[in-house]
Amino acid sequence: MTQSAHFDYSGQVVLVTGGTKGIGAGIARSFLAAGATVIVCGRNAPEQLPTESGREAVFMPLDVRDYEASEALVQAIANEYGHLDVLINNAGGAPHALAADVSPRFHEGILRLNLIAPLNLAQLANRQMQQQEQGGNIIFIGSISALRASPGTAAYGAAKAGILSLASSLAVEWAPKVRVSAVSPGLVQTEQSHLHYGDEAGIAAVAATIPAGRLATPDDIGNACLYMASPLASYASGSNLLLNGGGEKPAFLQAGKANN
Repeated sequence: MTQSAHFDYSGQVVLVTGGTKGIGAGIARSFLAAGATVIVCGRNAPEQLPTESGREAVFMPLDVRDYEASEALVQAIANEYGHLDVLINNAGGAPHALAADVSPRFHEGILRLNLIAPLNLAQLANRQMQQQEQGGNIIFIGSISALRASPGTAAYGAAKAGILSLASSLAVEWAPKVRVSAVSPGLVQTEQSHLHYGDEAGIAAVAATIPAGRLATPDDIGNACLYMASPLASYASGSNLLLNGGGEKPAFLQAGKANN
């Protein structure tokens, strides 16, 4: 069970893009546990919506790359609920592909999904939030890939680096009514971890490289978002919260041991 009920988001409306699976579903569950009305969006309706504490997220279909559809979604939320308090810009991702082997169109698609779409949705959410007496919060989900080399997902890493710059710039432009920040996960164990790390033994081997001794869970990221959107983080606008379990151990340490 998600342990986040000590945050009170009762009466608040939260939109989580890509909130039907993986990290996004964990974020949705955290806000549900804290009492929020949670709207999740994706291109296709999931077999099961995120649920927590007897409460269920609301699904609204959206391809975040479609600006007109995103505009209609934000307007629909405003019409139905009267306000939008928190946007979690989580949707994104990229398949493993070496930069030398793919087309310009592939790279453009990765940048469109992971940088342009979140910017557009943030702009639309800000437009609504600036009209609200209570303002609002926008959180971009970044990645450790923005802060170190990202071989096999170079365009994705570049897009996420852009997200961190974007969050800091928008925090200045849209203050004080709207707070903007980023939460950057390291390695996270989701239902698709086997695609990246192999079987359970592979996941365990990867976890052993992390000082915390495990990969993050989606709930870890959700709880961080609860904090960053709360009054407790009212002075954290423009910042990036890195969640990497202590970081990845430098390769030279293991190499040195092997030669001793």
